[in-house]
Order: sequence, then structure tokens, then C-alpha cells
Amino acid sequence: MIASENQHKVEELSAIFNTCSLVSPMEKGIRYSHEESGMTFLENAMGKARTLSALTSAPVIADDSGLVVPALNGEPGIYSARYGSTENGQKLDTPQRNSYLLKKMEHLSDRTAYFVCCMVLVLSEERFFVSQETLPGVITREPRGSNGFGYDPLFYLSEYDKTVAELPEDLKNRISHRGRAASRLKSIIESLSI
Repeated sequence: MIASENQHKVEELSAIFNTCSLVSPMEKGIRYSHEESGMTFLENAMGKARTLSALTSAPVIADDSGLVVPALNGEPGIYSARYGSTENGQKLDTPQRNSYLLKKMEHLSDRTAYFVCCMVLVLSEERFFVSQETLPGVITREPRGSNGFGYDPLFYLSEYDKTVAELPEDLKNRISHRGRAASRLKSIIESLSI
């Protein structure tokens, strides 16, 4: 099972884990939620996986991913999905969140950033595997591209002269932080008898 209701993420990981069948809680009619209260990507990924594993007793894959901008003291980091939320907890949609980030960076000359993905495979409370990867890049001054989701239109990769949102899906799945973390876990799954 995959501990996510984010359809973009489920589709992306299903393409990477193409030798497995990933099932979301929604597909099984399971009411699942986990408050991301950890202080690290690992704590949040483990929390999601263990919560769903306790409900299903099935092997669970979960991740916590985010964007880190050193010039903003590591923001948005583990708060990437909730970045710029209002005081009453109202989350910004993706274009608003991207605009918020660009506004905070408008006077910064250091625009380096990196994506982080911590992905876990939980087989039981005491048996689990962890893979964490990063993808370095630069934050653009305006969005470019329509593929991907989240901060992808703002994240420029100089070696491809494109933002992540301008990359073909198969290339993104090979080189991205999430793609590389997932590939490592896929290798582990293929070597196990689960």
C-alpha cells in the first residue's frame, strides 16, 4: 500500500514501481490520515507508513518530500506542502504557494535549492527500509512548464536547461529525488520475499 491520497504522487510512484501493484487507502475504502508532526523528513515518512501499516497489516510505502532553500534558512523544508498557510491553517494552492516562495526570494541573489525525498518501506513495526535522496537545482524567477506538480515549475536544472516541470515524465522519474529514492526501494522489494 502507499500512504498517500495525493493522486499525482500515486501516479508518479506507480510508474516507478512498475513491477509492483501500489494501492492507496482510498482505493481500498480505508479512512487514513496522519498528522505530519515530525521534525525531519524521516520522522514524517515513518509516521505515515506506521499509521497505515497498523490499519492494514500490509507492506506500506510512504514518503515525505520537500524543497529546501538554504538562503531562506532551509524553508520551506518539511513544511513544503503547507508553506505560506494562513494563521487559521488554510493551505495555499500550488500556484499561490509558488508565488509566495518567489515573493520571499525576490531580492535574493543566492537561488540555490534542493529537493529532498525520504521514502520508507515498512513491513512490520521492527522491519523497515529507508532511502533518502536529494536533487540540487536553482529557483527560477517565474514558473516554467506544465508537467509535474508542486514546486516543479520553479526548480531549474542547469544540466538540462529546463525546470523539472519541463522534463519528460520518464526522465523526471529517473533523476528526481523521489525517483531515485523509489528506485532504491524497488530494488529492495525485488530482492525480498514479501
